[in-house]
Amino acid sequence: MRVITGTAKGKRLETLNGDAVRPTTERVKEAIFSAIQFEIEGRSFLDLFAGSGQMGIEALSRGAASSLFIDSRKESLEVIKRNLKATNLLEKAVVVNTDSLTFLNKNIEKFDIAFLDPPYRTGILEKALIQLESSMNSSGTIICENPIDEKLPSNIGKFILKKAYKHGKIMISIYCKKGSD
Repeated sequence: MRVITGTAKGKRLETLNGDAVRPTTERVKEAIFSAIQFEIEGRSFLDLFAGSGQMGIEALSRGAASSLFIDSRKESLEVIKRNLKATNLLEKAVVVNTDSLTFLNKNIEKFDIAFLDPPYRTGILEKALIQLESSMNSSGTIICENPIDEKLPSNIGKFILKKAYKHGKIMISIYCKKGSD
């Protein structure tokens, strides 16, 4: 796993081992960042269910102003911090050890881009989407990674499904506020 482009281009990233870990593949990561490439510069990024932090790190490498990494596993947070240090992006990042739904329930910060890749087939993705709406800026973008057999709604409050891409067994769904381009 590596950073695709930007200031940390080519840097290898560490990940946790084991069956509980499912990092986003480089092919899927590249597709996601191609879809939002002109929306990243100077924006705030939320990497919910962060794992190794690779998505937030990619956003920072591509010019995001900040990235907030949320994960409930302490081991993941240690990996994220090491990856941020290795890519020299630690100063633009905040790493928080908490459950994603608890975080969203208490959060008052607003984000421009949010990436959600929770454990599959647990129902947590839809719950997080519903809670996330109030944490997004008016021109915000929400990106979800989920299995193609896990259907997501076409509307989440004021957010509508703008694009959905299939990548093998993975679906990438991009939500934007109604009326935004």
